[in-house]
Amino acid sequence: MRADLDDALTAFEAVRGRLFGIAYRMLGSASEAEDIVQDAWLRWQGTDRTVVDDPPAFLATTTTRLAINALQSARARRETYVGPWLPEPVDTSADPTLGAERAEALGFAVLVMLEKLTATERAAYVLREAFAYPYDQISEIVQVSEAAARQLVSRARKHLTGERRREVPPSEQRRLLTAFLAAAKTGDLVALERLLADDVVSYSDGGGVVRASKFPVVGRERVAKFVRAFHTHFWEGVEIVEADTNGQPSVLLSKEGATFAVLTIVTSRDGIDQVLWMMNPHKLGAVTARVAS
Repeated sequence: MRADLDDALTAFEAVRGRLFGIAYRMLGSASEAEDIVQDAWLRWQGTDRTVVDDPPAFLATTTTRLAINALQSARARRETYVGPWLPEPVDTSADPTLGAERAEALGFAVLVMLEKLTATERAAYVLREAFAYPYDQISEIVQVSEAAARQLVSRARKHLTGERRREVPPSEQRRLLTAFLAAAKTGDLVALERLLADDVVSYSDGGGVVRASKFPVVGRERVAKFVRAFHTHFWEGVEIVEADTNGQPSVLLSKEGATFAVLTIVTSRDGIDQVLWMMNPHKLGAVTARVAS
């Protein structure tokens, strides 16, 4: 019995990173993804594993279906969320693709756009674009025909392509983030406006827990003035640590060793398109260990 459980654990741990990667992309929440993975483990323990021919496929199917169900209730909660909702940041410095074949469906901007898809569209897109699952396997996982699975992925691609801008290389993104930080700390309005795209949007996710703007700030001039307005007190005593979160350059902001925000930007050839302030303390658990260590 003990040997059987050890074998079950070995099979599960071999794909745990992939399972978390699927669940996180489905939910945009590291804490909820961990709950899904734990639930998948409990179900795996209770399964007659002698009849399972392909444990990784069984576990991916279980995880995806659990995530689809969880997404329904998560979206209901987000309808009453205070202020803008942003994905929960995850540290990808050690695992740039977060258990996947590719880093697709991991960046903050794409995760926000994925919120507009149906749960099955999102699942099909994630499995295909990030994990390179074949369509016949996707159809089994989301319980549709293979033709319908192809259509789900195609619709998701078209929706995302219509909203996405061509991003710049990570090196340029890091340069723009560094320049933004310098201008933000000094309140240099001219420098800020020079870095921002015309239709830039600043999102602050405090979740009603900490003080943060409850509405997006839109437009180059407004965002520049918004950032300058709090520069005299916001940055005092703040330690800035460079990080890679969700596969893109970011910084962790902390005071006295405690991380209180993750700041990142979404960029294109037009400059900075989005400024993302993740400040809800309940969403920082997946990155706080980095500063504490």
